[in-house]
This record gives sequence, structure tokens and C-alpha cells, in this order.
Amino acid sequence: MWSGVVPTAVTRAVADGIYLLEVGWPEPIGANAYLIDDGEVTLVDAGLPVGRRSLAAELSAVGHGVGDLDRVLVTHYDLDHVGGLRGLDADVPVHVGAADARLADGTWAPPPAHPKGAFHRLLRRLFPLSENVQPVTDGDRVGGFRAVHAPGHNPGHTVFLHDDLGAALLGDLVRERDGRFRPPPWIDSYDLGRLAESVDRVASESFEHACVGHGRPVSPDGGDRLRRLAAEL
Repeated sequence: MWSGVVPTAVTRAVADGIYLLEVGWPEPIGANAYLIDDGEVTLVDAGLPVGRRSLAAELSAVGHGVGDLDRVLVTHYDLDHVGGLRGLDADVPVHVGAADARLADGTWAPPPAHPKGAFHRLLRRLFPLSENVQPVTDGDRVGGFRAVHAPGHNPGHTVFLHDDLGAALLGDLVRERDGRFRPPPWIDSYDLGRLAESVDRVASESFEHACVGHGRPVSPDGGDRLRRLAAEL
């Protein structure tokens, strides 16, 4: 499993072209972001509005500035994944799963009786996505990435696979702890049944580098470890 985190580009590298941005506060608060440099520069998720380290500083640590970004990919619409977008002074397209785009803009109303539904009704008033939102659906290609709809945690939760780099940007499909993957808790997910189905589906894909929102990225056996969890579920 990949480990070791000090503020240099070398040790932030999960693999060639894949960098961890440590914007999250210690668990369970906040989430990771990632920078993918495959000739184009892609930010995946953005952390909280106020991170343990600033997003701009983390980008600088891996040799890039906000102005270098070609796009942002958002795995799902939760505060710890989209809050940092407010501080980005860049006019770049923000790609997010279509169902979460509808959640964010108010055209889909989450169930108010569900704890997360009530939270999202408030969140979208306080943290709307930028006007440059590009909804994505299952199978869409965005640069070098392929979108895989993986609902359950959120209705539009999307895993972004980079087949050439062997990377899966998993968002909150699973969380890492002590080298193992676990599903997120029920109170933070809309549908655990669909989440289990999504884990199984993503586990059938081929990748080495598993970049999670919570915990440490797992490399080079990220795909194998996700398959173990799928078998348990």
C-alpha cells in the first residue's frame, strides 16, 4: 500500500501522474483531493471550504497552479468534496454525475426524512456549484477519464477511471482504514443496497491505483482489495 506523506511532489505521488492533495482534516473530517497530470491537468474533488492545507498550496506542492487546470471532476456533491471549489479562481468546467447535478441545482428534491437529504437541501443553498457545470452520465469520456455511475452514497456518485494510468478515483464509494476498504456508514448514504451493487460493478474493472476520498490511496493492488470487499458484501 502506498504510504508516506511529506510536502514534496515526489512523496505526494501515488503513481506517475497521480498526486494526493492533502486538503482534508484528520478523519473523519474532510476528504482528499487528487491532481492527475496526463498531459492535461485535472483536479478530482476539492475538499472542504477551509482545509487543513489550502488547495492552492497543495497544487503548488506538486508543481501546478490553479491556472493550469483544464477541468475539475467531482465524484459527488458533498461539502467535503465540493466546498473547496469556492476558493478556486479559475473558469474551468466542473464535471459531476447528472443526478448530483440535479441535486445541487434543485431540480431533484432529496427526501427530507433522510438525514442526508435534509442536509443536502441546506447545502445547495449555501454551496451551489459553479455555472460551468457539465453533467456526466455512465460511460461518458472526459479527457483521459471514463465515468462509471456508482450510486448509493449519493444518487449521482461517479467513479472516474483513467485506464491509461490504471487509476480509479473512487470518491466515497469506499473508505480506507488500515489497508482495508469499508463502505461508508448508512447515515451518510442514501441507499446501501445500491452502494453494494456499485462496489461490485467497480470491482469488475481493471485498475491498480485506488484513490479514495477518505483514508490513504492504495497502490498497486487497489483493484484486488476492492474485489475482496465486493466478495464480502
